Amino acid sequence: MLAELPRECGLGVKTSSKGHKQYWRGYKLHWDVSSQGRIPISCVLPGASVHDSQVAIPLMEISKDRVQWECAVMDSAYDAAAIRKKARKLKHEVLIKPVDRPQAKLPAKWTEEQQQRFKIRTIVEQQNGRLKDEFGGRIICVRGAAKVMAHLMFGVLALTVDQILRTVP
Repeated sequence: MLAELPRECGLGVKTSSKGHKQYWRGYKLHWDVSSQGRIPISCVLPGASVHDSQVAIPLMEISKDRVQWECAVMDSAYDAAAIRKKARKLKHEVLIKPVDRPQAKLPAKWTEEQQQRFKIRTIVEQQNGRLKDEFGGRIICVRGAAKVMAHLMFGVLALTVDQILRTVP
């Protein structure tokens, strides 16, 4: 599955919270992060044009061999039947924020416990911010997927060590 993902430099676009489109050229790091300890589990670096949903299943496959988890928590970019099916096959509770689609069957309301559990999704966003602000992930001055991945992995390694040191009393 990873071999099918484009690894060449691409053009990415996302809509900001204010509705403005933001563009960038390069790559996008996708990663699984443990909710307990905020430790990175696995990551993939495709071109920036790859949609988040295309990386979810390969990440689940990598992570399932490294850790055991009970709940798949994802934002609306991952709202796809194949992702839900894969998570259920791995016997995970699925908490994916649904996308508002016309004529879509609305999922059952989440329980209070599920709503609280969904809030941990922000952990990945916090780790993205820390990688960019504290560990060199914002400005990358190398070219090529392998060099960019190496640069980011040094940052991820430093972030992981920092997270471990924060959890040790």
